[in-house]
Amino acid sequence: MEIETIRTYCLQQPGVTEGLKWGDHLTFMVGEKMFAIFGFDQTPINASFKVSDDDFEEMQDRPGMKAAPYLARYKWIAVEDISMIPEKEWYGILDQSYELIKMKLPKKTLKSIDDPV
Repeated sequence: MEIETIRTYCLQQPGVTEGLKWGDHLTFMVGEKMFAIFGFDQTPINASFKVSDDDFEEMQDRPGMKAAPYLARYKWIAVEDISMIPEKEWYGILDQSYELIKMKLPKKTLKSIDDPV
């Protein structure tokens, strides 16, 4: 999957913004909270994303995936090469990560996302 395809897909979600963190990591956020991080200046492109508690153990046991450094306690997974995950699966991962972060946002923030003025 191309980083531009990921970018286009993420930015279609309500309330999503993007930014650069740590100099070279493209970060997607909802309500100012990160839900996906891509090291797009690196070869291969790596990524980190939030997963459910149930998926955390399973995903970190897959080849090329591990608990994300600094974010593992929050159930984030790091993948060393985004091409290791099929495109269709990426859509599900991004949707789940977005929803997991969004549902923890304060009600006022959720209202502004769900009912933009």
